[in-house]
Amino acid sequence: MYRISALTGALLFAATFTLAGCSDPAASLGPSTSAGAPSLEVAKANLEVILRGDGFGLVKFRQPKDDETVVFLDTWVRSLTPNTSYLLQRAVDTTVDGSCTSTDWLTLGRGLDPQPITTDDQGSGREALFRILPPTPGAEFDIHFRVIDAVTQAVVLESDCYQFRISP
Repeated sequence: MYRISALTGALLFAATFTLAGCSDPAASLGPSTSAGAPSLEVAKANLEVILRGDGFGLVKFRQPKDDETVVFLDTWVRSLTPNTSYLLQRAVDTTVDGSCTSTDWLTLGRGLDPQPITTDDQGSGREALFRILPPTPGAEFDIHFRVIDAVTQAVVLESDCYQFRISP
């Protein structure tokens, strides 16, 4: 029988946790339409949004099951330009068809106040953002995200199209 030290056990747990976070997000969305977009019946109240481009990013998009319509947007970016401020934006289509065509970008932050995501000297950054949604439980929409440079407005990361349902 093998004995695993506490350090080895912790490293194995961390590696497993990290690898689990790297899985293909589309695989967890369920059935797809012929165009490859998630089918309408899989719209979710919680999403893990993958951002790709000049680096990598992840947005954990969570709406607790309570009477509030607050969505928490825990955002993480890496491999971007060090010591630089970025902004997370979203665009929404109310026609739920798996095709995100809207270009009506809204900068996200803490409530209505935009909040930059500032990278460290390694090009990584984190920010706990949130947004208060309109009180329309059960409403569904297509949504996509992007990260832009706060100064130049250049798009550095973009997501695929996701479908979201406001929790009742």
